[in-house]
Amino acid sequence: MAEATNHDSRRRAREVQSGATRAAVLGVSDGLVTNVSLILGVAGAQADSRFVLLAGLASLVAGAASMAVGEYVSMAAQVELLQRLLAEFREHMSRDPEAAREDLEEFIRRGGVMQATAHNASKQISLVPDRALAVYARSLGLDPEELGSPWKAAVTSLLTFAAGALVPLLPWFFTGGTHAAVLSIALGGTAAVLVGGALGFLGGRNVAWSAARQLLVLIIAAAATWGAGKLFNVTVT
Repeated sequence: MAEATNHDSRRRAREVQSGATRAAVLGVSDGLVTNVSLILGVAGAQADSRFVLLAGLASLVAGAASMAVGEYVSMAAQVELLQRLLAEFREHMSRDPEAAREDLEEFIRRGGVMQATAHNASKQISLVPDRALAVYARSLGLDPEELGSPWKAAVTSLLTFAAGALVPLLPWFFTGGTHAAVLSIALGGTAAVLVGGALGFLGGRNVAWSAARQLLVLIIAAAATWGAGKLFNVTVT
């Protein structure tokens, strides 16, 4: 039972480090908030239903593409930085093996191991450079075999943003006006509660509070854009 739990924890940690989990969370949340806000802002300006639909679709495509590119660039930079850190330690092992061994010994000792045991363990580990590099990586909180996947993060972000943005847009395919706006709010609010609740559950936090927080963020953003649309009151026909 304990082994299965540890395996599941390691799997979840690898997923988080890969960047896909972060991209999924940000993607669906951003897509939902962005398109609810934009749709209500355009609708608040008394725009024709066709223009609301067009604006929502444009926002979905542009936002999904932007999120994907941003996640790819961010993750690629992160992976390159982490690879550089590991390369520098590999060079350190080549230039000054004893100093590198002492670094490993200090890391092992900080884990609660006795000085003598840490010393002997570091000597054994230093005999295998790849193993020493793996231990050093873990001292930084990294899994050297899972530094992150820029492509996985980008694709995940693209799909989840599109999914989140599509939810409040659905009513505008079939109806328009106030009826469609009310349905957008209802669907967006329901999705926000589900997303917030899921995040709270996965993070071990209070589910009700996480759901309410996500809903509050959506309401504030939607109210701001709706108010801006009503303020300008631009009729588009």
